[in-house]
Amino acid sequence: MKTSRRDFVKGSLASLTLAGGGASFLSGCQKAPVRGDSEKLLITNPDHPQPATYDRLPLSWYKNTVKRLKEKVAEKGVDAILLQDRWNIIYFSGLFHTTTERPFYCLFPVKEDAVFWYHPGLDLDIVKTWWCTDNEYYYDYHHARGGYPDQGKVVMGNTVDIFEWLLEGLKKRGFADKTIGVDAEWPPSKMNKVNKILPRAKVVDISQECIKMRMVKTKEEIALCQRSMNYFSKIHAFARDYILERGTDATDFEIGHAVEEYGTNLVLKDIKRDGAPHTAVGVRVGIGCRTGRGTAYPHPNQFHHNKVKKGDSLQVAGLVSIGGYGGECYRYYQIAPWDAHREKVWEVVTEAVRMQERESKAGVTCAEVAYKVHKYQVEQGVTKLLYQRVAHGQGMEGHQPPYIALGDMTVLEEGMTFSVEPGLFDPENDFGYNPSDLLLVTKEKGVLMSSVPYSKEWMFLKL
Repeated sequence: MKTSRRDFVKGSLASLTLAGGGASFLSGCQKAPVRGDSEKLLITNPDHPQPATYDRLPLSWYKNTVKRLKEKVAEKGVDAILLQDRWNIIYFSGLFHTTTERPFYCLFPVKEDAVFWYHPGLDLDIVKTWWCTDNEYYYDYHHARGGYPDQGKVVMGNTVDIFEWLLEGLKKRGFADKTIGVDAEWPPSKMNKVNKILPRAKVVDISQECIKMRMVKTKEEIALCQRSMNYFSKIHAFARDYILERGTDATDFEIGHAVEEYGTNLVLKDIKRDGAPHTAVGVRVGIGCRTGRGTAYPHPNQFHHNKVKKGDSLQVAGLVSIGGYGGECYRYYQIAPWDAHREKVWEVVTEAVRMQERESKAGVTCAEVAYKVHKYQVEQGVTKLLYQRVAHGQGMEGHQPPYIALGDMTVLEEGMTFSVEPGLFDPENDFGYNPSDLLLVTKEKGVLMSSVPYSKEWMFLKL
């Protein structure tokens, strides 16, 4: 009799208390008494960086990073840096926050050790308890002039243009005739307002300087990535055990949620937190599963609630991050029985992963890597199964430049990180295999940062 989902997860979660504290559970930890032996198959890779022991980057890292940005944009004569993109704000200031339709801005004067915030009122406590020299806030969107119910001022109408409110704030700060670097190209509608309120100011686009810094990770960022991928490896071991234990009694919906529950508890047991802001930030454990026909499409649009069947291809996919850093890790399974066609497709996908790993070294272009992978795929006779580029750059927002694509001539640099997705999809035969991992570019090659094997032993399963 197969174990129920509740009993399997309950037993596995209870075993977490035996796994030992800290992030480096792949070495020196006590084996948790979960059902199955998948964790024994995880590989040891001497090329893996040391994982972080911290839960997020320290404030000193952000201050040093802003200093580097100031040095770069000073060449353009920039007097102040104005950030409005959520991911730029998080990356440079360390203030993890949620964005909606409410505008949110961060200002760094280039010649001052200061940061000024222009933000909605609901983020007031989060802003003031982080790195904050001064701040101004509007009550909410849409904001009525003078309307601050939190101050006992309830007024109606006279809607404030938040962008103009920001420009007035810059004027008060003394930047009316300065050069302001912004992290997005402003359209004519915004520039008309700049010309009205700050007619002597100059606006320059520094978005490329921002994204370039985010593309090349520092050793501290890489260490957090490795910590996340270490957890992710153990999560995949649990997923494999779960599939083997529950088999055709389970749905893909059940598998995804059971694995996500296990992974969340695994990660959060090591995160120091007290419920206050600025701890347990940038933590994400998102796991999905799809089986059978749904695997045949790169981006399926149907809801996945399907019983696992013998002969199915099955994918466990997701993203794990800590402090904003981590990446994807997908594994593509084939449930017995299978035929020669599926085995050939699996072999081509797996060799393409190895090819991306070998070719992703500093100094070559993204396009060169993509060309070699796609050329190999075509030579193997799977042209009809090609639907997507090889990979995307991996950042805290998920997809980021550059891309392992035929049209991207960006030169790879040490410290860049990518997904690993040379997948093949066969809608005609109702299956597909899509891998992913977090790949770190080094001088000699790419390094796959998970410890989950790309092997038939791991992925060809008999239920």
